[in-house]
Amino acid sequence: MLPDEIAVRLGAFVAVLVTVALWEVLTPRRPSSYSRIRRWPNNLGIVALNTALVRVLLPGAAVGLALLGEQRGWGLLNHQPVPRWATVLASVILLDLAIYLQHVMFHAVPALWRVHRMHHADLHFDVTTGVRFHPIEIVLSMLFKLGLVAALGAPAMGVLLFEVLLNATSMFNHGNLRMPLGLDRLHRWLVVTPDMHRVHHSILVQETNSNFGFNLPWGIGCLGPIATNPLRATRL
Repeated sequence: MLPDEIAVRLGAFVAVLVTVALWEVLTPRRPSSYSRIRRWPNNLGIVALNTALVRVLLPGAAVGLALLGEQRGWGLLNHQPVPRWATVLASVILLDLAIYLQHVMFHAVPALWRVHRMHHADLHFDVTTGVRFHPIEIVLSMLFKLGLVAALGAPAMGVLLFEVLLNATSMFNHGNLRMPLGLDRLHRWLVVTPDMHRVHHSILVQETNSNFGFNLPWGIGCLGPIATNPLRATRL
């Protein structure tokens, strides 16, 4: 485990949660139909349960496996004569692509959708929706990520950076935030914005099966209608 890994994760989580929550209070995108007092304890309780479950079942998890892989020379990136910063950047991009594909599969495979729909069944769309996932989905996702980390030989710093960014952007793009349209259109070329991702939580199947990205917005053009579209957003 990297020094202060837990402090970095917890600090980033709390900082983003508080920042987005305050933004929601100051400039909400839509009025809330359900009280935070009713929803937030449930959603944050799920986060605590998922965190404890992963720590118990998979101690060390992805970052610990990455450290072991670096020591033993596992995976593709540990055998490439490239600078350290390049392997960190490559691991962040490749892991994001893999999680994008994982998200597609959780929609495409009926058994996986039954688990993933807990995320879509939230009574409102706000910062805590971004961390509301079924424990089975969290464990399956971590097992998938462990395989990727070992195969890629992703450096521990790259894995930690990816996981912190993924968690932060998930809370941001699920935020009930009002952003000026011009600013939103600029940002969605670099990161998935709330108006961009909100389409994914539509009640229309063809819209739910689109805009799968949590972090990077570029998607995969060859996947056609299920690819993330950086120009697609809702202003409802």
